[in-house]
Amino acid sequence: MPEGSRKWLWRGVWAFFLTFALLLAYALWLLGPTGQEAVVRIPRGATGGEVARILEEAGLLRSGYLFSAYLRFSGRAKRLVPGVYRLKGEGAFRLARALTGGEKPLTLTLTFPEGERAVDYARRLSQAGLDGEGFLRLVREPGALRPPYAEGESLEGYLFPATYTLDPLATPEEVVVAMLRRFAAELTPSVRRWLEERGLSVHAWVTLASIVQAEAGSPEEMPYIAGVFLNRLERGMPLQADPTVAYALGKRLPELSRKAGDFAVDSPYNTYRYPGLPPGPIGNPGRAALLAVLNPKRQDPQGRPYLYFFHAQGRLFLNADFAAHLEDLRRHRYSSP
Repeated sequence: MPEGSRKWLWRGVWAFFLTFALLLAYALWLLGPTGQEAVVRIPRGATGGEVARILEEAGLLRSGYLFSAYLRFSGRAKRLVPGVYRLKGEGAFRLARALTGGEKPLTLTLTFPEGERAVDYARRLSQAGLDGEGFLRLVREPGALRPPYAEGESLEGYLFPATYTLDPLATPEEVVVAMLRRFAAELTPSVRRWLEERGLSVHAWVTLASIVQAEAGSPEEMPYIAGVFLNRLERGMPLQADPTVAYALGKRLPELSRKAGDFAVDSPYNTYRYPGLPPGPIGNPGRAALLAVLNPKRQDPQGRPYLYFFHAQGRLFLNADFAAHLEDLRRHRYSSP
């Protein structure tokens, strides 16, 4: 080979390797640390390309295209774990490892107590940094999310009280769906059979349970209070439940005032003015209240139906006749200490 041709060959080889080295260095820079930190959400079923775009938009990557290619050729694209992550832009390889089991997704644990209203749950969500207002709007106008057995205007009553593990970016729809699914788990075949035997719709069951929940001072009292209300409903007597009035006015029980005319409010939720059950639940009952309606204590030891009750001195007083009820009121609630 002529001397001149050999020189050009070497020059070509050096040019090739130099170009390759520069491209490799550039690729490594594109896949290298960015110094950014961000919270990102990897949706369930997201492809490697979609994940790469999320990370690039968050500033954790310089090239989503190269990262997507790496995920594909390394086989990690099939092992991506969905969830919310707090990540640092420490390079494509560490990011890939973090999203395929190397780091646990962030979670948020929230407890929604029994008996609280949807507005209370919305407040808890807002305090946790989630969209409480959006949650409340969806509860009041659920659209396609409404279960067939929820006959009221809203989902009040069907937001099952429990402790939920959510991701920190959970949407209102995701929170509502989680609560509705948890309620649906209570509708076991045996519960549906009990409801049918007792002639109760799911909506009536939940509505009555919500009142029992609000009236009871403890789970032990719930079957007796449920028995009183079922007996009154059976006889066409008004329930006369203070919590329904409070719900109609958007107040708490201690805020009710007879002097202010609260108990005369013209609302279908006022069970002093209107017989039967109110249009819908007044809160979100827990399992104990729901089961109490299905297993009530309706009679006293003499076999007489309970029709009256009240709380005093930390106790529940039950009576089958009005005269005895008035006498107990006089002795235990209205008597001087």
